[in-house]
Amino acid sequence: MNRLPHHLLDGPADGAPLILGPSLGTSLSVWEAQAAALSRTHRVLRFDLPGHGGSPAGLLPQDGSASVAGLAALVLRLADAQGWDRFGYAGISLGGAVGAHLAAHHPERVGALAMVCSSARFGDPAGWRERAALVRAEGTTALAPGAPGRWFTRAFAGSTAAAGTVADLCATDRAGYAACCEALAAYDLRGELHRIRASALVIGGRDDPATPPAHARELADSIPGATLLELPGASHLAPVEQPQPVLAALQAHFATHPYDDDSRRAAGTAVRRAVLGDAHVDRAAERSTPFTAAFQDLITRYAWGEIWTRPGLDRRTRSCITLTALVAHGQLDELALHVGAAIRNGLTRDEIEEVLLQSAVYCGVPAANAAFATAQRVLAELDRTD
Repeated sequence: MNRLPHHLLDGPADGAPLILGPSLGTSLSVWEAQAAALSRTHRVLRFDLPGHGGSPAGLLPQDGSASVAGLAALVLRLADAQGWDRFGYAGISLGGAVGAHLAAHHPERVGALAMVCSSARFGDPAGWRERAALVRAEGTTALAPGAPGRWFTRAFAGSTAAAGTVADLCATDRAGYAACCEALAAYDLRGELHRIRASALVIGGRDDPATPPAHARELADSIPGATLLELPGASHLAPVEQPQPVLAALQAHFATHPYDDDSRRAAGTAVRRAVLGDAHVDRAAERSTPFTAAFQDLITRYAWGEIWTRPGLDRRTRSCITLTALVAHGQLDELALHVGAAIRNGLTRDEIEEVLLQSAVYCGVPAANAAFATAQRVLAELDRTD
């Protein structure tokens, strides 16, 4: 079977790849409130689960053997069809479980992960099998009366947006929905969360009865380095009920953790210009030759796109470290460049003096003497141009 799930692509062709996975019973429109904004910086692919939206139910087996691994394989086929070796992934509930499986079993493919109102195990498997049997017998409309209470807070359940998601549920093919229920019944990733190495964001709704906050905390505690965000006033379909907080969290997460060369290059160029100034970066680009181009690309992606973009230290602190290292190694030309960068990053002249005095103790007086002369020259030049 080589068919692909129904999907939509938005955003620039050269944008960093980002796949958005939906929740059980919803279509790709569940991401409508976030798709346009995310598509400004990413090449966004939204897809429908089997039997949901425009995807045929037959993409999953109907003999009770459907699995989250099978859904993950469909996502990999979508990525392969786009030529994406590595991508970011955000998913809601079952869609989040698909992302977690991909990150644990195909770590080379998932660069950054966001799980929204999801879990490592969605309760008693028997309950999912019972729901699958009910839907096969009566269709998804049998679930419609209880869906608003499972998906939304009481204050939001009567909204137009809530009604749209219930309409999606009623339009879902019974066989596809049931197969997804059977996939959830078989899913338990609790023992494999430690294998996830992608930078991970976990978003939970504080009023979510389907995956309560304890599920989100288990994910965040078990995935190395994961960040947890709990949203007040949000239930199970948080991207629908609280669209702006979810969007802001996703934008920050996927911007902070570039996961392919294009996104690292873009992030690195932006930070390099902010720290070193447009004039320096423009001169470096003008002076680039076929012989030096690969090196310029390397430092843009690696030094600036991976290190200077990390959130663990602010730019002032990174400037202090950089100045000290350059003093220690006697790299006076680079030191002159980074004295100006330190000023742009918010260091005062008194603070630069303190850094150089500290360097005199640990790097040696002769090294600091040369550094003071270089810094004084740069600061005098800045005075003349002010």
